[in-house]
Amino acid sequence: MAEAVLKLHDDAAALYREAPNNIEAEQALLGAMLVNNDAYYIVHDYLKPDHFHEPLHREIFAKTSEMIRMGKIATPVTIKTFLAANDRVGDITVAQYLARLAAEATTIINTNDYGRAIYDLAIRRSLIRIGEDMVNIAFDAPLDMEPKNQIEDAERRLFELAENGRYDGGFQPFTEALTLAVQMATAAKDRDGGLSGISTGIMTLDRRLGGLQRSDLIVLAGRPAMGKTSLVTNIAFNIAAAFEPAEQSDGSVVAKNGGVVAFFSLEMSSEQLATRIVSEQTEISSSKIRRGTITDSELVKLIACSETMQRIPFYIDQTGGISIAQLAARARRLKRQRGLDVMIIDYIQLMQGSSKTSGNRVQEITEITTGLKALAKELNVPIIALSQLSRQVESRDDKRPQLSDLRESGSIEQDADVVLFVYREEYYLQAKEPKQGTQEHINWETEMNEARGKAEVIVAKQRHGPTGTAPLAFQAEYTRFTDLAEEAYLPERFE
Repeated sequence: MAEAVLKLHDDAAALYREAPNNIEAEQALLGAMLVNNDAYYIVHDYLKPDHFHEPLHREIFAKTSEMIRMGKIATPVTIKTFLAANDRVGDITVAQYLARLAAEATTIINTNDYGRAIYDLAIRRSLIRIGEDMVNIAFDAPLDMEPKNQIEDAERRLFELAENGRYDGGFQPFTEALTLAVQMATAAKDRDGGLSGISTGIMTLDRRLGGLQRSDLIVLAGRPAMGKTSLVTNIAFNIAAAFEPAEQSDGSVVAKNGGVVAFFSLEMSSEQLATRIVSEQTEISSSKIRRGTITDSELVKLIACSETMQRIPFYIDQTGGISIAQLAARARRLKRQRGLDVMIIDYIQLMQGSSKTSGNRVQEITEITTGLKALAKELNVPIIALSQLSRQVESRDDKRPQLSDLRESGSIEQDADVVLFVYREEYYLQAKEPKQGTQEHINWETEMNEARGKAEVIVAKQRHGPTGTAPLAFQAEYTRFTDLAEEAYLPERFE
């Protein structure tokens, strides 16, 4: 009988557990602020009224903070006029409670420790709320809410909590900013190529961009058959193959060179993507690989290449028609589990917006590009998103793309930090071959010889640098972009 009573008591205690809090820390912090208003500036960057567990403490902190920001002195005497001073707190009034908070505060030395304790407990309460919401929604989910939507929402809330649950932010002393700048310069010096960003593995392009910069949305556009996917596949493999981890003092691992790559292939299957990469690396024609007409020696090269590819941090998601919410959830999960340094989407026009924008393609693309830019900042990684160009390019004599050629260009051009165009003169010349034996054909052959095997990556927009053109070599048989031999040794040319 006694055991049953104890079990009942334990069950009741489990049902009515109090959310984690520390009233004493809240009182100590508020007392310190009322005695010395400078205590507020120690915690104001990260501590908000909602972080306090006790409702009265939230109100006191909010009013005290407001007065201090207005340049007024906040004391028990000045603050009580903005509170219900005659309300009771136990056996004393609010006015008396304020006086007691100030009387029991002796120093502001531990203010930051109190603030962090309050903040950490608020994060724990947020975790509890997310968990409770997950359970309640799973039990009582409406018919039109799919389980995957609940998973995505929970992952988003958890990732936001993980990213925001830190004490950083706000103003920095200039000395700290200088230290960070020196650290970045040191990292760039130690990194292959001396770049501030992540190397693409193509020297000419790196010189134009300084590497791929974190939190940038990079749009790579071009007409069909220009080689958009080939170029981005080359870059993705180069980055993953160059991955070199470096352990930090706190035990975390970051990329010293290269990085972990997430490739969202909405158009091609993972097998097709792998075939392109194998063809590029082994210099075996992709058509031969698909037809199975390779030799024994070529098969050995394929197997060796596949073993190398299995070891590099290159992850492919081949879900077609993925939404921005699904893509964000999967990217957050990969970063949490394996790390993430670069994201690639092939391509924007194959993504889906929310149901709210369905039917209006311009609004849908705007939602997608805005979401991609926000995701790049949230995950602190560069995102390369491929995009189509409108057909108006074909109607011009000069087929080189312009920013106005971007489909739904308003949002894409606005949200992108960098806009790159891939252009191959050879492709257009092939379609204009005149009759053989004529002077026009002789002139055409001269132009073809000049253009054959060459491509241009046009930097049409760069928020933090100059525009210009990066001339590259293109080997169509292997779908490979590389530096032109002479370009690797030429100085930079910008427009």
